[in-house]
Amino acid sequence: MTAITEPGLALQASGLGKRYGSTWALRDVELAVPEGRVIALVGPNGAGKTTLLHLAMGLTVPTAGEVRVQGGLAAGSLAALSTVGFVAQDAALYPNLSVADTIHLAHNLNTGFDVSRAHERIAELDVPLGCKVGKLSGGQRAQVALTLALAKRPRLLILDEPLSSLDPLARHDFMAALMAAVAEDGISVLYSSHVVSELERVSDYLVVLSGGRVQLADEVDDVLGTHWLYTGPVAEADRIAADLPVLRDRRTDVLAYLLVRSTGPQAQPPHGWEATRVGLEELVLAYLRKPRTTVTHGALELTAKGTAL
Repeated sequence: MTAITEPGLALQASGLGKRYGSTWALRDVELAVPEGRVIALVGPNGAGKTTLLHLAMGLTVPTAGEVRVQGGLAAGSLAALSTVGFVAQDAALYPNLSVADTIHLAHNLNTGFDVSRAHERIAELDVPLGCKVGKLSGGQRAQVALTLALAKRPRLLILDEPLSSLDPLARHDFMAALMAAVAEDGISVLYSSHVVSELERVSDYLVVLSGGRVQLADEVDDVLGTHWLYTGPVAEADRIAADLPVLRDRRTDVLAYLLVRSTGPQAQPPHGWEATRVGLEELVLAYLRKPRTTVTHGALELTAKGTAL
């Protein structure tokens, strides 16, 4: 297989698959995500999100295909590890180490680790250096984990459900710190989460996984700009659905609500119909409820056009 080495890409996958026994956690994944994006990785439990992130980090080995980061670096290689930061689910840290010892350990394990930056962030967060990690609040532990990842001065930061156990205030503080780092350092972020509304405010690239396969991968603005909710007379719904790629079809006795993907940036609803934009969360849910629907290079493939979801 010829290695993929295209510059300017934060994440590249070609024919990527991972099998555990007879079960494929991921299969036939093709991705080419530009640098400088905050990438939302969404999907239901078992979709393959964590598997994809672990493959990108080199924590597990592909069964098929390959994955590269930052313009062609082999995932898990020394060159890749020096440029990729990672925050695992539940901010996995040694609970019996103090915050200071945790920073010292990270410094010893990572080439180019910026100790001064780590101490500055911890001081700004008012987290006691002498406190054991296991005694910190969930929000503080998440901030320490983020601090360690950012002190590597990464070009790509990978986050695996880092907010799953945090309260709303801690979630807000974590996201604020993350976006400040993105603005300051210009890094790429690959962020996995179940909470789409959490990512809608900050993400500019969307990857939807379902059943171990990529359903959708595109710029958020392009996704939102080409999906519309058409509302019109229910008597005309079958005709409209026959001519358009429909993701969701809901009808009352009088009105039909068709969530469609348009062929251009401007919606041109039929006469007597109204077109309104949809939010990212609504759109993602529509795709996940129709797992055989995929968008590849801007083309929508529907296995059951017009079928109610």
